[in-house]
Amino acid sequence: MNPAFRIEAVDPGSSARAGTIETGHGPIETPAFAPVASQGSVKGLTHGQVQELGAQLILCNAYHLFLRPGADAVRDMGGLHTFISWPRPILTDSGGFQIYSLSPLAKVRPDGVSFASHLDGTKFFLKPEDVVDIQFKLGSDILMALDYFVRFPSPESEIREAVDVTTRWARRAREHFAGLGSSSQLWGITQGSVDLDLRRRSTEEIAALGFDGHAIGGLGIGEGKSRLHEVLELSDALLPRDRPRYLMGMGYIADVLEAVERGIDLFDCVLPTRNARNGSLFTSRGVVVIKNRKYAADPRPLDESCLCYTCRNFSRAYLRHLFERSEIASATLNTIHNLHFYLDIFSKIRQSIQSHSFQRFKLNLIESMIKDGTQ
Repeated sequence: MNPAFRIEAVDPGSSARAGTIETGHGPIETPAFAPVASQGSVKGLTHGQVQELGAQLILCNAYHLFLRPGADAVRDMGGLHTFISWPRPILTDSGGFQIYSLSPLAKVRPDGVSFASHLDGTKFFLKPEDVVDIQFKLGSDILMALDYFVRFPSPESEIREAVDVTTRWARRAREHFAGLGSSSQLWGITQGSVDLDLRRRSTEEIAALGFDGHAIGGLGIGEGKSRLHEVLELSDALLPRDRPRYLMGMGYIADVLEAVERGIDLFDCVLPTRNARNGSLFTSRGVVVIKNRKYAADPRPLDESCLCYTCRNFSRAYLRHLFERSEIASATLNTIHNLHFYLDIFSKIRQSIQSHSFQRFKLNLIESMIKDGTQ
């Protein structure tokens, strides 16, 4: 039994579960959504506002913080929680995705990865142990092991290499972390794309290493929904049930519901915050593209059933005015709404699992989204 994670309710018709992840900075009630704060900030909001919206944790990116201001600088400021004044749990991504996506010169070697900073071209070489040390200096509650990410689609030979390297690096990261005496958690990441044989192998190998939790990586990048669901079902069957599961970078609500049904506990995505800044606002009756002229004289709130600060105080006409004038307040008010929308849905997902009504909740929500065009 894992003392850092307990399952409190299970949906009788699926693998959906409600649980709690215990961390040094408080509990995370699952299923949970982590707003993305790559540079140590959720764009458009103060951390006080993020807390008021009910976010239990945020995701920061080790790659970006390693480059600026640097892990040593953050450690010397008392760690990431103190530096950014966020008292709740923090999960740090290992930065593997950013290394490969932002640096065209990234090169994987058996002992680590060499890459050039996307900021100024400075060359670095990081071993999996180095990535653990960076996150340890940051003081994260949940650290992620360095993995090897490949794009979709990729040849089988490249996927196989990614699985080999990810397991090798995961083993080294786990051994190194064990020697640090940290009270934080280290989670492993599985790869294998949608090749079920390679995904099975990766999942079995990573699960055998005894990580505190497991992330399913390399998905949500163009594979079909049926293949995504197959990988999630395979992962649900193979991953230990007493460890939390994290689907990285997945944010569309319909996908979230399908993943929760298949045993996923934790999610992150830039979708609600990025879309807010771009003027696409999620509501119970579909997406409102606030720049559209039809909202110029619309006195209604963005979503009449929403209780967020934005909907309680401002009209669609005013929100359109702010967006059209590129006012900073536009990003703030829109982000408040979109994050509230997401966090409220996650709260309702958890409640539906606890009340054994998840299947009905899922079907009703998907039907409303199809009808109103949210997805």
